[in-house]
Amino acid sequence: MSVPTVLVHRDQTLLAQAAAARLVTRLVDVQAARGSAAIVLTGGGVGTAVLAELAAAPARGAVDWRCLDIWWGDERFLPSGHPDRNETGARAALLDHVGADPVRVRAMPASDESGIDTPEAAAERYAETLRAATQPEDHAPVPSFDVLLLGIGPDAHVASLFPGMPALYDERPVVAVRGAPKPPPIRLTLTLPAIGAAREVWIIAAGEEKAAAVRLALSGAGPIQVPAAGARGRQRTLFLLDRAAASRLPPDIGAVPAT
Repeated sequence: MSVPTVLVHRDQTLLAQAAAARLVTRLVDVQAARGSAAIVLTGGGVGTAVLAELAAAPARGAVDWRCLDIWWGDERFLPSGHPDRNETGARAALLDHVGADPVRVRAMPASDESGIDTPEAAAERYAETLRAATQPEDHAPVPSFDVLLLGIGPDAHVASLFPGMPALYDERPVVAVRGAPKPPPIRLTLTLPAIGAAREVWIIAAGEEKAAAVRLALSGAGPIQVPAAGARGRQRTLFLLDRAAASRLPPDIGAVPAT
């Protein structure tokens, strides 16, 4: 598990632009080396803003979108096209504009999908989709994602892993979440072992209301009460923050002022 690197940008707009530019570079480098790349998307305000900046970036054409596998870290268990689904926001912000291969855009199942009666059934179906995409060298029930994007909540939740909830103890790659403290209450999420299979994990946070959570995530706390403390990439973990979110960093964390 990698030691986090903290990069601080002046404000949320610059943070989103810089994260989008960093994504282009990362995806282009991976595709140049292997021919394809895999990314896990997140929702939320700043996560969606990064996708919108990526769609607007002149350099987006350097990415071969037809050779990009697109996954999600969590989803609200709602009907397809519902405005609260992370997939809906990602399609509007980015995916409808870049010519991604529909076969390689693997959204978490919607509540109205055929054969899906419960969120547990949806979680198992997504786990099966992940397993089918793995290679022997992954040594895990999920692919070795090249970049896994995460937001962080004021309570230090990531994906739909909320403090103290049963999903944090689960070893399966995808689980249903019932009774989430943030609406809607029924969700699907990757678990910490699945997140930890990613080569790089990027936690993106903006706003003073995230500062306490960021501090906890970087302070050595345990992942059951501070889920973000357990979200680490195998090769690299980045905390991409604006100044407000970085305003309460632990004193031993050496943040890099990026912009």
